[in-house]
Amino acid sequence: MTHDRGTRKAHILVVTRNLPPLTGGMERLGQHLVGALAEQYAVDVVGPPGAAPYLPAAVRVCSCRSAAAAAFLLEAAWHAPRCALRRRPALVLATSGLTAPLARTAALLARAPYLVCVHGLDLVTRHPLYRGLFLPAIRRADCVVANSHNSARLAGAVGVAPGRLRVVHPGVDTDVPAVDAAGFRRRHGLDGARVLLAVGRYAARKGLPEFIERALPALVAADPRYVLVVIGDTARQSVRREGGVHDRIEAAIERTGLASHVRLLGALPDAELAAAYSGADVHVFPVIPVAGDVEGFGMVAVEAAAHGLWTVAFDEGGVADAVIEGESGALVPSGDYAALVATIRAAIDSALPRRAAGCRRVAAGFAWPRYTAEMLATVAATMRPPAAASDEGNEHAR
Repeated sequence: MTHDRGTRKAHILVVTRNLPPLTGGMERLGQHLVGALAEQYAVDVVGPPGAAPYLPAAVRVCSCRSAAAAAFLLEAAWHAPRCALRRRPALVLATSGLTAPLARTAALLARAPYLVCVHGLDLVTRHPLYRGLFLPAIRRADCVVANSHNSARLAGAVGVAPGRLRVVHPGVDTDVPAVDAAGFRRRHGLDGARVLLAVGRYAARKGLPEFIERALPALVAADPRYVLVVIGDTARQSVRREGGVHDRIEAAIERTGLASHVRLLGALPDAELAAAYSGADVHVFPVIPVAGDVEGFGMVAVEAAAHGLWTVAFDEGGVADAVIEGESGALVPSGDYAALVATIRAAIDSALPRRAAGCRRVAAGFAWPRYTAEMLATVAATMRPPAAASDEGNEHAR
């Protein structure tokens, strides 16, 4: 095991594209993970351009010149082995399946174990090159950390041994600042409305066109005060490129004639998003099954809970780990739009102040300190003692 000579800390090499300045849940997760590791270990990162200012000063960052997936992988494939040979890390960590082959190569060179975090999509992608090159690297990892029990099930389905699997749910910020919820409603013409909030990037699996066509008309027919507020935009830096979802949403609005009952607000600053969570009546999460994609966890439902907002969701993918039935929301059988409509109406009609407190209690169980403690324990368990590292250096050749 290699140590920093000044502090005697073991070294960890993190190979990741999931860091700021890229934006999204996985990027926040990567930033928190590197920060937590840096408190106990000497950390080197091979990451995207511009990541260094977002990480602790003690972290050594080797930035690639491009964040585009293919270009990043090509350059990181050069930097990661060099860093492994120079620093001889005690562990190599990939924050997603995308960097698993690079982590495996670096681990072989350093004669160290490697850990891969998986998030759902990296286990169901159908591209033959990915399945032939990336999935074997995930399977051979010394430890695979899944973000939900569904992701763990998917990992098992592609051949990850049960003894190497761990489930660690992502974290959430629970220190929610005071916001002007009434101001949010006023700014967007929502005074007196029954506000349904949908948050997240435009992706087919989010099910928004289907919700607008198959659920919203029934809700508006029952009560014309219903308004769907959508916050999010197309993820331009996502590995999975999905064009046309925004156009499908607009087409669904036009077909249903419900333009006055939908607000597409695009991406909003954090403060305005917090005001939206606080100003909404129900968070809707109508996720649908999509070939080659999956909702790995459903972090947005936990974020809603942190703001005291109840979620009504289809029980699809890893959402059941994020929505605690009867405590932070309600789960509906996947694809049952009649039940979804009925559940949304019941949630609003029977809304009670104590629901907000229950939601926040659930969110507290996902707070970042819990994630940090579980990940640090998993990392420590994956590292081998110094003697074992030299004795078992050839294990990864399997």
